[in-house]
Amino acid sequence: MSDLVACVDFGSTFTKALLVDTATAELVATAEAPTTIGSDLLEGWGTCRDRLAESAPAARRAPVLACSSAGGGLRIAVVGNEELVTAEAGRRVALSSGGRVVHVAVGGLAHDGLPQLAASAPDVVLLVGGTDGGNSEVLLAAAQCLADAPWPGPVVVAGNAHAAAEVSGLLAAAGVDADAVANVVPQIGVLQPDPARGAIRAMFLRHVIGGKHLSASTEFAAMVTGPTPDVVLTAVELLAESEGDVAVVDVGGATTDVYSVVALDPHDDGLAPQVVAAMPVNRTVEGDLGMRWSAESTVESALVAGIVAASEAPGLTAGAVRRAGDVRLVPADAPDADLDLRLAELAAEMALRRHAGRQRVAFGPDGRLVERSGTDLREVQLLVGSGGVLRHSVASRAEQVLRRCTGADVEGGWLLPRAPRLVVDSSYALVAAGLLRRHHFEAARVLLRDHVARSGAG
Repeated sequence: MSDLVACVDFGSTFTKALLVDTATAELVATAEAPTTIGSDLLEGWGTCRDRLAESAPAARRAPVLACSSAGGGLRIAVVGNEELVTAEAGRRVALSSGGRVVHVAVGGLAHDGLPQLAASAPDVVLLVGGTDGGNSEVLLAAAQCLADAPWPGPVVVAGNAHAAAEVSGLLAAAGVDADAVANVVPQIGVLQPDPARGAIRAMFLRHVIGGKHLSASTEFAAMVTGPTPDVVLTAVELLAESEGDVAVVDVGGATTDVYSVVALDPHDDGLAPQVVAAMPVNRTVEGDLGMRWSAESTVESALVAGIVAASEAPGLTAGAVRRAGDVRLVPADAPDADLDLRLAELAAEMALRRHAGRQRVAFGPDGRLVERSGTDLREVQLLVGSGGVLRHSVASRAEQVLRRCTGADVEGGWLLPRAPRLVVDSSYALVAAGLLRRHHFEAARVLLRDHVARSGAG
């Protein structure tokens, strides 16, 4: 059984573990236990390992690949020049790196920018600004503010390449841990996310996993390869290689995340050009949509969006208040389970709308133009549901949740999937595949094929 690998996700509430035979891509066993954030994270993993070993004793000796969103996950602040260009580009890159964007500073750190940045308590600051050879004043001024503080946390510099050496020098002289990489916006209309994504991931491992003291053991830092959302996005990219355009909606207790990999159409005639280029790989995080911590704001947002009738609101609100007050609540009866699924419907539908954006026709000096916001998901061929509420529901109810998020002609111009195949990641295979992809590529590919692509919500 030397081919066994344990894939572990240290979540904010639960630690999930899967034992995979990498030679056959067989899912040997799964286990789940509360995340022991109050003591040592490895205690929860120890419980999972014991349960895995009940099915396969060799699990105790299996190597471990892990990801983590425990302890608040990865908090990223973006400091940029203009809201519609580099700040927006930085925000997109930060999200695709597996982090939660807790602050965006536009126009650098002038005036009271530094106190506001500090108040957001980011784990990593992404410093961007200026195209290559363009404006460097705001970028340099922001770097000087961070150096003067001096800023105590890590900084990833991904702005004007012509100023990178001077920015790095300012930060290094002040003792700020900074990593300079290629510009995320080397020129208008071009977005280059990968170097910054890699640097943010490295900072996460060094400072968040290594520095938050989530475990007293060095074993924890050695097993974690990245933030959970980044690992999931890696799996979604692999899934798209065989399935075409793919979207995943992951309904959690505090947030609802949407991941998408879609082919961009280079011949979209009549489409208004975007200042920040569209990305084929995207992730959005909705911090006000969730099943427990964010249950109340989920109902409030749904009311504002008009997707909940006023007559339904009192019952939903009462159930949401209960869940926010007891985040470990498990439905005790059928009505409670139904309310959980209704909250999941609302969170998934609104999160996918925000990710997809909408389309409208505008008229300008050059005539008729079609303007879009977000990511066009209309051609998505596979829509995957994830999260405990869907994994633990009967297939027909999980399908109902996903089906609400689709349609050929959605009112309001929302660019939602028109007629995708619906599946639920009931085995938590996306995380396992994302962890395995680098060193066990074929096992990751087959795992996705057998447990996601060939599974179904109905």
